[in-house]
Amino acid sequence: MRLMPAFLSGFRINHCLKHLRRPRIAGGLLGLALGFGGGACGPAELAGDTWTLREAHGSAESGNGLSTNGLSTNGLSTNGLSTHGLSINGLSTIEFSHWFNQDPARADELMRYIIRCAAKANQQRKYTNPVTGVKYTWEGGLGLAPNWATGAPATAQEEEIVSACLAAHANKFGISVAISVLGRDARDSALPYTEQELSTFSEREACFFGNLFDGTGVFAATDRGYLREDESTVRACGLPSSPAHADCLPIIHAGTCESLCQRAATAALPFGWESGEPPYYETCTYNGRTFQPLTTRLQPRDIHRCGDGVCQLTERCGDGVVAGSCQADCGTCPY
Repeated sequence: MRLMPAFLSGFRINHCLKHLRRPRIAGGLLGLALGFGGGACGPAELAGDTWTLREAHGSAESGNGLSTNGLSTNGLSTNGLSTHGLSINGLSTIEFSHWFNQDPARADELMRYIIRCAAKANQQRKYTNPVTGVKYTWEGGLGLAPNWATGAPATAQEEEIVSACLAAHANKFGISVAISVLGRDARDSALPYTEQELSTFSEREACFFGNLFDGTGVFAATDRGYLREDESTVRACGLPSSPAHADCLPIIHAGTCESLCQRAATAALPFGWESGEPPYYETCTYNGRTFQPLTTRLQPRDIHRCGDGVCQLTERCGDGVVAGSCQADCGTCPY
């Protein structure tokens, strides 16, 4: 269930595209390219080199973030794509069609994020539903699973990194927020980032890891400590106010990144950045199993504070100074 009040019905927050200039340091990614449309031809079609950047350092408007409900459909273990890959053959199977038509709207949402996570930004996947005739186009973005994206069975590393990506983009409010996604792809290549990105997305948020393909599930841990009582964010799955308030099932809150994860090597970092610490983690271990994670960062504006003069979606009326009772921003509650 999406908590989208009427006054926010037209509310959209942009994701950020990757910088076009050469990265100054290796190892991360500025955001995610989202939301370009296209036609469809045939039951399923693999298209390449049809996606173009609108402008350097620009951004593409996106719809709502991936709902947490979309992760609880067991879609990645029942749609056959882990075996058949994200190719013409994979999207044309009876198995995929049966899964898709159980809930086309939710399947479309999940597929949009799967393709954005797995395929490169110059690729797209087109699908015509054989039951309804409706055509879909899903755009690539991060390129985290290049082998699986071209039709090969998903490797364990690809399963983990795509699962981490989906969890990182899930939002229990259904609102998309610009985030910085850092880490390595399934070929162990560092995602590029710039010093400007780290400066713009200066708030550490979370690390995400797990495996949705084999039933293990997905996990999130905070990378900045828990929010204060007067703070709130729609990114509550990665940044809750306390372990008790991390209610983003099926994403399970696992604690802190510092206690669960191993940071990347420091060789690629510029001198003096964050006291020499790299901005992402290479592995996270939970319940005796080690995963490949993704690390996320936020812009300061996306962490709201009671008293800043704006009644945010994550704040409530009342007579207090905390997010759940913020008189300064939301006024007193009517009786």
